[in-house]
Amino acid sequence: MSGDQPSATPEPGRTHGTGEHHLWGPLLDRTQELPPQMIAPLVADAVRRFGGRDPVLLLQDYGQLVLAPLHGRGLTAGEPVPIDASPAGEAFLRGVPVEEPQEDGVRMYLPLPDGGDQVGVLALTLDAVDEDDRRLLRVFCALVADLLVTKNAFTDRIFQARRLQPMSVAAEIQWSLLPPLSMTVPLVAVAGILEPAYHVAGDSFDYALNDDLLHVATIDAMGHGLDAATMATVAIGAYRHARRADIGLAEIYAFMDRAIAEQFGPDHFVTAQMMRLDTVTGHLQWVNAGHPAPLLIRGRLVVERLESAPTLPVGFGGEQPVISERRLRHGDRVLCFTDGLVEERAPGGEQFGEHQLIDWVNRVERSDTGLRTMVRMLSHVLKEERGGRTSDDATLFAIEWR
Repeated sequence: MSGDQPSATPEPGRTHGTGEHHLWGPLLDRTQELPPQMIAPLVADAVRRFGGRDPVLLLQDYGQLVLAPLHGRGLTAGEPVPIDASPAGEAFLRGVPVEEPQEDGVRMYLPLPDGGDQVGVLALTLDAVDEDDRRLLRVFCALVADLLVTKNAFTDRIFQARRLQPMSVAAEIQWSLLPPLSMTVPLVAVAGILEPAYHVAGDSFDYALNDDLLHVATIDAMGHGLDAATMATVAIGAYRHARRADIGLAEIYAFMDRAIAEQFGPDHFVTAQMMRLDTVTGHLQWVNAGHPAPLLIRGRLVVERLESAPTLPVGFGGEQPVISERRLRHGDRVLCFTDGLVEERAPGGEQFGEHQLIDWVNRVERSDTGLRTMVRMLSHVLKEERGGRTSDDATLFAIEWR
């Protein structure tokens, strides 16, 4: 395989019996050894073969405010597009194509799905659109999403396209730790968001779906800057190591506790919340080590705080924790958050507080959006209500039993 630009071949036409092979064949044939810089020309060539024009690849920025264009040969250059109140943003948030009739055809905004996450949006213009076109484009967008995720592992260009502000070293570390911000499968969905996106230090989260068990952890390391990011890195590493050993929540807590104490000494700690959800039965277990109590959302309203026996933050040598348990109902959501969300002080000195948080959760839930959209909307509106200030990390992480 060579790294040359995809060769031009006669367009077979979308309705040709083997048109699908001619359209996507070059993309499939060359993905294994495709260098990252060839993503743009390869996608542009496939769009041209399909009879489309003016392709744009749009990726969500780290602040989750805009969709930023990925630059490359064959792609149309442009400015970042706001996620709110734009057709591209609607396609991204809802995960469905959006079509806008224009004088010269139809402008299409197509979500790029990666499993249960959304990588971004592909925009292109066609003279006309029918159901066969829509079916082929869904397949194509899934291929493009997989390509972007795979190549992102060994290039900085996709990261640079998404980074629209200077980012601190601590934030670089934290973003490198994170799993995808959302996941949706038939039985369960999760979604998380970190603020301030470009300067986060001590907050992080992690999750894994192992067979029928969903494992989740949210953490908040003491302090700020690189010290907090270093502790968060050790805490997440210890959590993953223990989780992958298939031990219980109490044992995971003890392992994390020892890791933080041995590495940083007795004056350092990390608050943590570890959960397990049986996605078949809805049986939820959790250990809360210094975090605010999660909120249980049922029927689009916060119905209670999920209280638990107090446990010391990891690093303080706490005793074996009590494991709390609850049976969820179908459609229940559990919202975890760190204290930076409720302890921010307004200019007058009053804390934002949990009552205001619950009030806004109820307001946002009334919009009846998907979990990923709800978490993003809630984080942004809460930041606005706190005066646009985030002096401490503020993290949201939600689980929906489907």
